[in-house]
Amino acid sequence: MAKFGEGDKRWIVQERSDGANVHNWHWAERDCMEYSKSLLSSLLSNLTLLDGEGGLYVATKTVDKLEGEAYVNVRKGKVIPGYELSLSLSWEGEAKDVGVKVVGTVEVPYLADENADEDPEVRVCVRDEEGPVGKRIKDAMLVKGKPIILEKIRTYVQAMSKGGPAKDDLETKKSASKSVPSATSAPSKPLSSEKGKEKPKEKKKTKEGFKTISLSEKFYCRSKDLYEILMDENRWKGFTQSNARIEREVGGRFSLFDGSIEGVHEELKEGELIVQKWRFGSWPDGVLSTVRLDFDEPEPGLTVVNLTQTNVPEEDKYGNATVVENTERGWRELIFHKIRAVFGFGI
Repeated sequence: MAKFGEGDKRWIVQERSDGANVHNWHWAERDCMEYSKSLLSSLLSNLTLLDGEGGLYVATKTVDKLEGEAYVNVRKGKVIPGYELSLSLSWEGEAKDVGVKVVGTVEVPYLADENADEDPEVRVCVRDEEGPVGKRIKDAMLVKGKPIILEKIRTYVQAMSKGGPAKDDLETKKSASKSVPSATSAPSKPLSSEKGKEKPKEKKKTKEGFKTISLSEKFYCRSKDLYEILMDENRWKGFTQSNARIEREVGGRFSLFDGSIEGVHEELKEGELIVQKWRFGSWPDGVLSTVRLDFDEPEPGLTVVNLTQTNVPEEDKYGNATVVENTERGWRELIFHKIRAVFGFGI
């Protein structure tokens, strides 16, 4: 037993003199800025975006600026990436039939792990548009080039979610642990000894890898007014400052936040209930959550919305494990709080 005022050394985690992180007990942080510069440069530099389509030629040049921070935290095989970056990429375009050339930049002002399940903002700039031809080149860059750049950025996001530069170390440790047989494994019993024994009943397995979100929010308004806002694409466009498309009938489709969210209405009762199949475009293919919004008006002018969203995946198709957190935050901050602020329904 330890003396009063002293800790029992058996229960104190101390730094080893040799600096070894035995069994990855501690979180190990690894800087990834050089890795990020190298990977993003290789992904984004010297890309041919248009090669003669419509008489236009567009290509990226180099990543001229990458600022911010990037790292991964690793412990016992679990990876938590962290990055907040801004980058600038130079590009050039040419309409060879009329001999007009333009140069410009692609700006990604905020690329961060907290928004890993969403595409970042991409700004395309031209130094001198050179009139209508220059504008045509810029428009072609937006339509054809921007999606290619976003796809390359998703490759970087996926690489960071898997450990970035620490990925090889993790895979080496996993393969080593699999190759070593367990010393404590008991010898297998002959089949004859199992005869006559009743097989244990298998427990029902719950669906792994999915979560449920539950929220309750209050608004100073009538329930039918709040229902109307959530079903009106023009009001969605207003309070989210993004494109929205909503078909207002059961079986009708909807698209929100510039197409980031899509789904179908399953049940609608004016001022009372909205049930939808709902998904982010970054979720694994075929995964649909179910959103249920119950409207309660305990007294005139006070509405309580109870939201339940089931079958929310823990990870997106890029391996980022922030889907549940980001989805819940999106409902609170980008939808409910915005409605209160814009329409004056604050509590």
